[in-house]
Amino acid sequence: MKTIFFTLTLLMIVSVSNAQFVKHHGQLSVQGTQLVDKNNNPIVLRGMSFGWHSMWPRFYNEKAVNWLKKDFNCNIVRAAMGIELGEMSYIKEQQFSKQKIEAVVNGAIKSDIYVIIDWHSHNINLKEAKEFFAEVSKKYAKYPNIIYEIFNEPDYESWPEIKAYAEEVIKVIRENDPHNIILVGSPHWDQDVNLPAADPIKGFDNIMYTMHFYAATHGKDLRDRTDAAIKNGLPIFVSESAGMEATGDGPLNSKAWQEYIDWMEAKKLSWITWSVSDKDETCSILKKSAKSEGKWKDQDLKESGIKVREFLRKYNTQD
Repeated sequence: MKTIFFTLTLLMIVSVSNAQFVKHHGQLSVQGTQLVDKNNNPIVLRGMSFGWHSMWPRFYNEKAVNWLKKDFNCNIVRAAMGIELGEMSYIKEQQFSKQKIEAVVNGAIKSDIYVIIDWHSHNINLKEAKEFFAEVSKKYAKYPNIIYEIFNEPDYESWPEIKAYAEEVIKVIRENDPHNIILVGSPHWDQDVNLPAADPIKGFDNIMYTMHFYAATHGKDLRDRTDAAIKNGLPIFVSESAGMEATGDGPLNSKAWQEYIDWMEAKKLSWITWSVSDKDETCSILKKSAKSEGKWKDQDLKESGIKVREFLRKYNTQD
């Protein structure tokens, strides 16, 4: 009888902890290269990125966020605001774009999980980025849930160009929000983390740098490069990743994906998987049959969706 009572009590504690994730871990910060919670304990965030808001806006709602927490066990989601791509991009439809991003952000706050506000672009748009992050940082500064990703994937920009851009945007955010984590992109689609490691941004706290991988394309060389960057003192956050080719298509390589997962878990690196969308490609985890507001059945999930849900359910019960 005592054993049953103890087991039930333990399950209740785990359930409450999962239900109140941000309340439990609170304000995040960076100590050395490690992301830590309000008690300075290492924390690993694991979750899903929504696809470009401008292409798959139907999934940008509070109920979908809640389902990702409830069914996938996400402790973080990423709202990818498409800057140039699509008729409903930020450049063309600012109000619509902000409404979609805020629906996900508000959903994450209500669900008590963390959320990345992702400026999803491959190009420098300094004026627009400063205006957007000034507004959003003023609105959400009081919430420890928030993480700002100020440049998704620089493609052909040099590190000096990215660094100069980042410093300008960081200044704008820090005027309103002195504490929440800011993610800075690395050159060459977030591959060349060695470049910011050799010349990091200085004068600001709680800055991390993004690395992205697609396991069927990117192998041990990228992990070794990232290990070297971390050894040189660069805090890394894997804000986009998946198990197929870098095109987002092709077959899943579950073995290579598991190798990356094992590596990230050993390093206590936070990771986000791409993406909540229903495009006809491997990395979009949903089929066209998937409802906009969650409650997805197994038959609504592609192979990548089944696999990432398996990963998230497994690893997000260990914190």
